[in-house]
Amino acid sequence: MNPCWTCRNRRVQCDLSGSPCAKCTKAGVECFDKRPLRWVKGVAIRGRMQGYSYEGNQNDSPKASKNAKRPRSKQDVPASALVKSFDGTRRLPTALPDPSMLNLDQVSKYYIDYYNERICKLFIVYDSDRNPFRSLISFGLQDPVLQKAILALAARHHANTGQSFSQIEAPTSPGLVNADRDALSFKHQAMEALSRTIGAGDTQKNDTTVASIFLLIFLDLLESGGDGWNFHLKGAKSLITSYRPMLESQAGVNDGPGQTLQEIWGFISNQIHSIETLGATFLRPKTLTDFTSVNNENVQPQEAIEKSFLGCPEYLLTAIQFFSNERDTIAESDLSEEATRETHIQDTTAMLELVQNFDSYAWALSVQHPRQPSVDEISNLCTLSQAFKTGTLLYGGRVLDALKGTYTVQDELVSELLGLLNALKDDDALFKCVLWAIFVAGLECQSQPQRDFLVECLEVFWKDTSCLNVVNAAKILRNYWEKLGSENPSKWIFDIGCLGRDWLLL
Repeated sequence: MNPCWTCRNRRVQCDLSGSPCAKCTKAGVECFDKRPLRWVKGVAIRGRMQGYSYEGNQNDSPKASKNAKRPRSKQDVPASALVKSFDGTRRLPTALPDPSMLNLDQVSKYYIDYYNERICKLFIVYDSDRNPFRSLISFGLQDPVLQKAILALAARHHANTGQSFSQIEAPTSPGLVNADRDALSFKHQAMEALSRTIGAGDTQKNDTTVASIFLLIFLDLLESGGDGWNFHLKGAKSLITSYRPMLESQAGVNDGPGQTLQEIWGFISNQIHSIETLGATFLRPKTLTDFTSVNNENVQPQEAIEKSFLGCPEYLLTAIQFFSNERDTIAESDLSEEATRETHIQDTTAMLELVQNFDSYAWALSVQHPRQPSVDEISNLCTLSQAFKTGTLLYGGRVLDALKGTYTVQDELVSELLGLLNALKDDDALFKCVLWAIFVAGLECQSQPQRDFLVECLEVFWKDTSCLNVVNAAKILRNYWEKLGSENPSKWIFDIGCLGRDWLLL
């Protein structure tokens, strides 16, 4: 079943529930399967008779109205009306343009199209009609800050596609040079517009402002992964916290636009939770401020894989957050008292046992899918979950070692994680989610063949994503391996955050 024309025209995701669909019913609009007939003034809407009308019944000869236009031939179509596709050719548009895009210049239209086709599926596990990143387009067409953030994201990714994993250089081809220049310009405009909006204290724009900041975090992944994502994260969390009372007051409101806004806020809040939880593992203790997701008080019975950035099970995120808190306690507190230290050891051991007992296959079966998944898709999703699970066990094991003052050999877990990564290498949708697991494996592995394999994984990740943070991840690991020498990698949970920059390696 295809989405209805009304939802497509309103730029909302049709729920395909029937005719009329639930979205149109809730919004109070008429649901059309196809574009409805439109009555116009005049004999014809186009062609030689456009603008002519019959006035009364006095005669049958059509008369030109004041707004009549002369017939246009194909040669009259201006070059600007042609759409430039990604392969550089120009073609006539295959569909009528969105009215909200008519005021955009050709460069902006190109990057909006690029964002729709390339970016939306990059930062989500599975692309679908309900992709929240795509839902931001309609809001961005009405808001200058969000629009510039979208354009900057698309332009930066386009500029990165011409780079080499082994040596990043300034682009040389004219197209990529222009894309690089566009990315810098759009980012500058987005930051200036964001500064003005926040400075004006316009709370009515909190929704699009948070969405803009959210996209700037992903822009940082494309640019380096270590420039300022944590400041963007802090700003977004602050706005979400201040906006929470209004969101709670609107709970249960099911009108079309309101429901869409609620869904976007919930999505952004959940992904910020994922980013800060996994990102904190490679940072100095207490670098990030505490944050409670918008949906924490009303946890959904099922996780929706179509609305997840990385596909890490919420159960494992909770465990990772616990281990990070334990690490921070070790770094900042005096645990010399035997009773206090023993309590932390018992709690950490118990959490490791819970993670060990986590059933990845049951989780893969339980998550919400945009459609009926195949057996292979369930199996691959289970493998992705196991990769996060094994990385969590490695991280938690090192925290337990720090509490006990011991060193545990974790070679079996490292080998298991490498096998899981190898199994995911051919799945383009899921492999782009495993940079965190690759990096954890890199911090633990000690044999050269294992390290060579992980560098190969990073290069595959680069080809799939064009995110420069993976190039920096490879540099960090090489430097870490060189300094580590023959020492045991037991203290990386503390040392890896002292790199001079706060890296986001997701």
